[in-house]
Amino acid sequence: MPNMMELSLNPRISDSPLFGPVVPMSSDLQDRGGLCNGLQDLNPPPAPMMEASSMGQNHQTCKYDLLSSVPLTDLDLKVQYRGRTAASLLVSNPQGCRLYAGHLEPSPDQVELFGPVTLQQVQFPGTSEIQNQKQKFYTDALLDVMDRGLILELWEQDLYAVRLCQCKVFWSVPGTSEPGPPNPLEREKKVRVFSLNDFLQGLILFQRGETPNPPPFEVYFCFGEDWPDKKPKEKKLIIVQVVPVVARILTEMFSGELSWSTDSIRLQISNPDVKDRTVEQFKELQRLLQSQHIQGPWTPSVP
Repeated sequence: MPNMMELSLNPRISDSPLFGPVVPMSSDLQDRGGLCNGLQDLNPPPAPMMEASSMGQNHQTCKYDLLSSVPLTDLDLKVQYRGRTAASLLVSNPQGCRLYAGHLEPSPDQVELFGPVTLQQVQFPGTSEIQNQKQKFYTDALLDVMDRGLILELWEQDLYAVRLCQCKVFWSVPGTSEPGPPNPLEREKKVRVFSLNDFLQGLILFQRGETPNPPPFEVYFCFGEDWPDKKPKEKKLIIVQVVPVVARILTEMFSGELSWSTDSIRLQISNPDVKDRTVEQFKELQRLLQSQHIQGPWTPSVP
């Protein structure tokens, strides 16, 4: 299995058919040894979802708890026009999605043109909110040649990209820190851009203390301009950030951030009424007494 450095230097072009078979759901993925073993090696601290009764179950059942609790095929997408977020959405289709501009929808007899009809169709947002007219002109010019789109396909736990559109697409490997030569997607070639098993292996090493940081997982696609290069992504006309949700959740879990995520905890507290405000005033008076070391009539004297 290639490591992350090999992926950054030599992105693997799959020999499989351009559009793979239907991705199995998580219950089928449990039988794949590599993924299950990777998740088995991860030992997070006890979480609320782990009920006490489950501890008495056999080892075979316990090792699948983590696998069944994370969304293996969800993708978070964010579209940015020169650093400003134009759209963000969650793709929950287990096969992936097609990013495109225009109004041409796929059909069963036009798979070679627009990809499988089973993919989630994600349309680029318009440019009406762009204030700079020069930026708007060039962005529209790129969107005008994105009718066929970019395919993001999930296959055997990995994420593949297939460029169909006339617009050139460049991408950066997760973890790329130094500006390197532009990394283009060859047209109508399936390229693996994220490996879940490689990510899990990196997370296991981080959990064991063998690496200082968890593995990166964000993938960036740049449309119509060289990428990566010396220009920051905030200066690019069109950037799409793709985040495998399973990687983000596991990273938060093992870096201790999950329990404090505002997305995962929604506190339910009523607006204060008159009695609540009275109690709050007494609490404030109590804090003032304690800060001034004043003993109230209810506080016993200590000889």
